[in-house]
Amino acid sequence: MKGKGDRPEGLPAARNERLERKTMTSEEFRKMALSLPETAEAAHMGHPDFRVGGKIFATLSPPGQGWAMVKLTPEQQESFVQSEPKVFAAFNGAWGRDGATKVHLRAAKKSTLRTALVFAWRNRAPKRLVQKFEVE
Repeated sequence: MKGKGDRPEGLPAARNERLERKTMTSEEFRKMALSLPETAEAAHMGHPDFRVGGKIFATLSPPGQGWAMVKLTPEQQESFVQSEPKVFAAFNGAWGRDGATKVHLRAAKKSTLRTALVFAWRNRAPKRLVQKFEVE
């Protein structure tokens, strides 16, 4: 069991936590998502989503709501929620049990959110693309 200060495996420790506490915006989330290889922005249920290989790995809330979603595995989700409960939460119902994870953008640190986005992207990207990404 992880202690309160423990991070999920693969999460980087911030060098200066105070500098990392800047508010994350929807536009920064968008830029981070679009920086991943072969990511395309589209729309889903009236708000932006981000896809790789035609599969959604992240979405942004409708304007003004301040959240995003990353599609993690249930195990990844549990780790992020335990490590950063003010940032990450499972969505209700089967969608949440399947790994759909709500991100409260204002509470998110860029380094942690980048890690979650990369996990979500890897989970949905074609294997050949993931392998290429690992090499770069």
